[in-house]
Amino acid sequence: MAVGTKAVPANPKRILIVRTDRLGDVVLTLPLLFLLRSCFPDAHIAMLLNRYTGEIVEGNPYLNELIWYDDGRQLVPFLAMRKEIRRRRFDAVVVVYPRHRLAWLMALAGIPVRIGTGFRFYSFLFNRRVYEHRKDAKKHEVEYNIGLLRELGCHATGEPEFVINIPEEVRQRAKVITNPAGKNPIVVLHPGSGGSAREWPAERFGALAAELMKNDHVAVFVTGTDAEVDKVNQVINRTDGKATSLAGKLSIKELAAVLELADLFVANSTGPLHIAAAVGTSVIGIYPQHTPMSARRWGPRTELKRVFIPSRPVDCQKCVVGDRICECMTSIETSAVLEGARDLLKQGKIGTRPISSAGRVSA
Repeated sequence: MAVGTKAVPANPKRILIVRTDRLGDVVLTLPLLFLLRSCFPDAHIAMLLNRYTGEIVEGNPYLNELIWYDDGRQLVPFLAMRKEIRRRRFDAVVVVYPRHRLAWLMALAGIPVRIGTGFRFYSFLFNRRVYEHRKDAKKHEVEYNIGLLRELGCHATGEPEFVINIPEEVRQRAKVITNPAGKNPIVVLHPGSGGSAREWPAERFGALAAELMKNDHVAVFVTGTDAEVDKVNQVINRTDGKATSLAGKLSIKELAAVLELADLFVANSTGPLHIAAAVGTSVIGIYPQHTPMSARRWGPRTELKRVFIPSRPVDCQKCVVGDRICECMTSIETSAVLEGARDLLKQGKIGTRPISSAGRVSA
């Protein structure tokens, strides 16, 4: 990706990136670290984020420091957080994930250049405002994120670069975890979404797993959080217990390493889908047609993909979101996803971009 610093309004020596929401959002913010390092090679670059998502950023070669927004259970108290930020004397902050509390923290910490959205009631707390409505999904989330850097004079062209550092010992653990696959292709399914999107039913994931294991001789592993064990078990049950559950058993780094070994990853719109794309694995993403959740904004950033979307109006009202029941998502047939899976498996990993020992991938 080509970068430049034309008409830089400031020459920041200490820069903070703020992204305190979910795992997938953090993955889609990773390109900012590479771009900032390219534009400001001598700057101290820090990132404020939650401990849960921090593991995916740890070891990033473009980052100098991680700052925790919580203690693993609750947010760091406001005054203590302000003190932590203020004592680091940042020149500029890019608030990728805007929230009222965060905007006040950055202003009261005395950061001179504060970049954020211009469309919130608290936007007066940012002195470099960007006027883009992300909910319209006119661009991908990565492009929205990169656009914020223009306020620092940091411009970019070409495809963004993702870097996920996977230590070698973690790769070795992933090989042990997936050892039951033997020489068979590895397919990983992820039936949950952590509540971030409308979901393709777990029974459909189960039917897909059963077909792939029976007729395509693949080994199926099913991932999810502790809270998604029931969904994972629904998938396992459809395979008569032949698929392997990894629900609640993997750290984020281990998940990345397992996905790096996989031949295919199939999931709803969720963070692990972006991790799989970043480490060079073929992916199938199953997305709602609803504009704010759409693949146009949240789709996987890779050429090795198939994306399935319901053929329903964007304003369809036949989904009961509270019960996670969605007629639109159910309209995506298992046979269509199966065909896409077979197509990607047939391609293998031909064309996958090389991954260094640090897990560096352009995607």
